[in-house]
Amino acid sequence: MKNTDSPIISFKNYSFQYRVQKRPTLKNINLDIYPGERILIAGPSGCGKSTLASCINGLNPYSNPGKSEGTLIVDGVDARQSSIFELSAHVGTVLQDPDGQFIGLTVGEDIAFALENACMQQKEMKEITQHVAELVGMEDHLEYAPYELSGGQKQRVSMAGVMVNQVKILLFDEPLASLDPATGKQTMELIEEIQQKTDTTVVIIEHRLEDVLWRDVDRIILMEGGEILADLRPDELLATSLLTETGIREPLYLTAMRYAGIEITEEKKPAHVESMLLDETDKKKLQQWFEMYTEKENAGKDDILLEVKNLEFGYSEDKKILENVSLSIRKGEMVSIVGKNGAGKSTFAKLICGFETPDTGEILLNGQNLLKENIRHRAQHIGYVMQNPNQMISKPMIFDEVALSLKKQGFTKEEIRRKVEATLKICGLYPFRNWPVSALSFGQKNE
Repeated sequence: MKNTDSPIISFKNYSFQYRVQKRPTLKNINLDIYPGERILIAGPSGCGKSTLASCINGLNPYSNPGKSEGTLIVDGVDARQSSIFELSAHVGTVLQDPDGQFIGLTVGEDIAFALENACMQQKEMKEITQHVAELVGMEDHLEYAPYELSGGQKQRVSMAGVMVNQVKILLFDEPLASLDPATGKQTMELIEEIQQKTDTTVVIIEHRLEDVLWRDVDRIILMEGGEILADLRPDELLATSLLTETGIREPLYLTAMRYAGIEITEEKKPAHVESMLLDETDKKKLQQWFEMYTEKENAGKDDILLEVKNLEFGYSEDKKILENVSLSIRKGEMVSIVGKNGAGKSTFAKLICGFETPDTGEILLNGQNLLKENIRHRAQHIGYVMQNPNQMISKPMIFDEVALSLKKQGFTKEEIRRKVEATLKICGLYPFRNWPVSALSFGQKNE
């Protein structure tokens, strides 16, 4: 851990309360981050992670009105007395919603936006843009429009736009949210490479601990209820039960070890699966647990619910996104459709829901041809949650948003209230039923 006498980010007895809320989202935060550190901030949805990030980069309170108490110093600047413009010279931010960060009409324009504002010469601007695009694997997409990109590709462009700025602090707000696991690991490698080349301080806010820990971090800050619950080195934190107690998924290899009856201690170096120190007894327990595991039979799941036959689709005639796709999904099954960014996963979902029409092939639901049905009819049987929840929300208040489809179906007010409240309880949003949607975190909006 790199530690100097003066922190580059310092919270002292800091609290922040949004204007639309009755209680503070952040409470009595005391946190010092030092130059050159790589810090992971984790916690359940709504714990205050993104609010903390927005205080560092100036979005709070200048874009999201609210009041703060205490002290926050960012690279020598008093954040409470500063502005977004001034803080942007010190902090570069990659948001968890890449659509909210796009400015240019093409990938190249978006990456070069900060350079254009700095009135850089065009030749140098093009060279830097090309170099940064290559680092994030987007050099072949410089002429693409934002709507032509997958969610993961948009995230890469957002990263590139930050990399062109010579800031001292790089703030990543859930940078892996739209990325597949392999690309997520590449992103962590890229973040490490950027930090080594620029000697910046990196703050990462993320749920996916296992992917973040693909590369070293100095400390993990665990938050809950707007407060800092723990500030520990990765090996220290992973040896505790704090993650599961706060609803954060620990790395799966640790869960497997716990199932096998292996005690996880700091001395075993649990932060990385490749470097864990297991004795012969631990290895024997793990092997025995593995050999005892047998896959449960899928009893009662024989009836085919959804069937896809020879599906083909392309957004243009000369390029097929999906070719000869056939699969069956049975009642009660939980199925994952996986693949790298741009593989066609979202396109497949759009075809099922009726947002796009296949070039050839069949889609059957309970044996009935879905291609003869419109989107409204399909919506009665198929629910769809998009990558970006902001594209689905149409009402300002949480209760009204959840109740919208029920009102269209003609339910009584009492039936609507009962169904909405039951749904909100399942999703953990019942305490916020009378809140505006804008007060929710990105993760809570997904819920």
